[in-house]
Amino acid sequence: MAVEKNIQGTIAKISGPLVVAKGMLGASMFDVVRVGSAGLVGEIIELRGDTASVQVYEETSGLKPGEIVVDTNAALSVELGPGLIEQFYDGIQRPLESIESVANSPYITRGISVPAISRAKKWDFVPSLEAGATVESGDILGTVRETILVEHRIMVPPGLRGTVDSIRGGSFTVEETVAVIKDESGAKHEIALLSRWPVRKSRPVARRLPPEVPLSTGQRVIDLFFPIARGGTACVPGPFGSGKTVIQHQLAKWADAEIVVYIGCGERGNEMTDVLLEFPELEDPRSGQPLMKRTLLIANTSNMPVAAREASVYTGITIAEYFRDMGYSVALMADSTSRWAEALREMSGRLEEMPGEEGYPAYLGTRLASFYERAGRAICLGKDGREGAVSVIGAVSPPGGDLSEPVTQNTLRVAKVFWGLDAQLAYQRHFPAINWLTSYSLYAETLGEYWDNEYDGEWSEMRVQAMSLLEEEDQLKEIVRLVGIDALSKEERVVMETSKSIREDFLHQNSFHEVDTYASMDKQVKMLRNILMFHRHGMQALSHGALLRDLLHAPVREDIARMRYVEESNLSELDALEIKIGEELGKLAAAGGEEDVA
Repeated sequence: MAVEKNIQGTIAKISGPLVVAKGMLGASMFDVVRVGSAGLVGEIIELRGDTASVQVYEETSGLKPGEIVVDTNAALSVELGPGLIEQFYDGIQRPLESIESVANSPYITRGISVPAISRAKKWDFVPSLEAGATVESGDILGTVRETILVEHRIMVPPGLRGTVDSIRGGSFTVEETVAVIKDESGAKHEIALLSRWPVRKSRPVARRLPPEVPLSTGQRVIDLFFPIARGGTACVPGPFGSGKTVIQHQLAKWADAEIVVYIGCGERGNEMTDVLLEFPELEDPRSGQPLMKRTLLIANTSNMPVAAREASVYTGITIAEYFRDMGYSVALMADSTSRWAEALREMSGRLEEMPGEEGYPAYLGTRLASFYERAGRAICLGKDGREGAVSVIGAVSPPGGDLSEPVTQNTLRVAKVFWGLDAQLAYQRHFPAINWLTSYSLYAETLGEYWDNEYDGEWSEMRVQAMSLLEEEDQLKEIVRLVGIDALSKEERVVMETSKSIREDFLHQNSFHEVDTYASMDKQVKMLRNILMFHRHGMQALSHGALLRDLLHAPVREDIARMRYVEESNLSELDALEIKIGEELGKLAAAGGEEDVA
């Protein structure tokens, strides 16, 4: 048995959230320490001989040199078990509602220690195996009904295999033993509902899978133009007021994921308050239950300790991996990673490290990559071969919307989808303000094969045609600015009108409208098909001599503008509209042909 270390040092220097401690010989990197008489939580981020640099996750005012620093001999870890869903944690997994009730104050009391998961609440455990069963890492021992939407699966810990010596059902607290596993050497291991995992270490999987299944979001500009795969990564950079947080909220509400982990790492307190007030009132569209029944929130807002921002993304991704290992599809939202990077910059500066571009640490790109690479779709550990996924969507807040700054550029190197938000679109009240000319998705080709199988090859063709029209419109706008719209040919005028319809009737989506806030892929395909059919028939009508004026004022255009408000249960209306477009523009073409004959 290893001898437990009992390392105590003393504070030598204090610099904001950074504390330098002497006498820490034998301590390890990323060990959690307790600092000062208040027992503030900190983490060792640098070791030089017996000197340890500690980033403290609480306010350090009042600390003084000479106070004790105690090494807990454990890495920064999260508690995993029933009771995670519906919780509201800070960046180091302290339950904020429990702290408020224990401290009897809306403020976090310094040094307070409250379990992340309640030790008093009992959960009904239903065994899935019997004594004598052979198990390996990841096998499901039993289940707990955590919420009406989430079945919590208790798994054999990674690295353990053997035989179930005993297992029992019933009502237990998270610390009580529910099973005993005898490993291959004969040693017995007690399994409780509660487990722990270090946040900086990714959880293992049996096999990684390619990103070839779409993560549907119900947002038209995303799903049809710049799709993200299940287990994929995306970044949403944009200036202040361009709608980053609204997009994050929309994806949390509507993305085709079973679990949502929302991380507010440095966003404004009022924005996180909106999340807290809004999410409990939101209805999950698939079940009719409150969305919070499958959501977990982590907040480290701009007025909370800066160092804890750095831990918040690791806390969130570790919890997301835990639910992935159960076989769930998890959507993780990080808003915003710029604030997280600023925390890295501050700590790097206080460590007096050689700065990189704009003062950010030279290892910024490596840290960003180590976070995003923990996303993915995989076959989980366990004999049943279940599939799970973690999809990561990170918002970036570049100063002044300058996408050339280091955080955005390093994020773009690792994220496969770029939803570039445009201030001009936001000022025009076009939301989501995703610029269709600068955004891209590296999953589009692979996911196009998936959707082409669903829609007989039509999906990719429509996407390419729509994008081509928007690009052509952008070129024609330059001509219009210089010499006026009268310089355009009739065919070019139709291109302009069709592109306007794509922008205003398809890409524009009102997140606050009860119908327009979400569109299934069936609805999206039918909407875009109708717009492109108008374009195709319109060009044919012009070639047969129809008047441009009659085409632009065709009554069917009003029906096209109202497509977004057609409910999912009435999509047959869009099929009827397709027939109406053909008939109405066919009459214009016929009338034009008769005039030619005359």
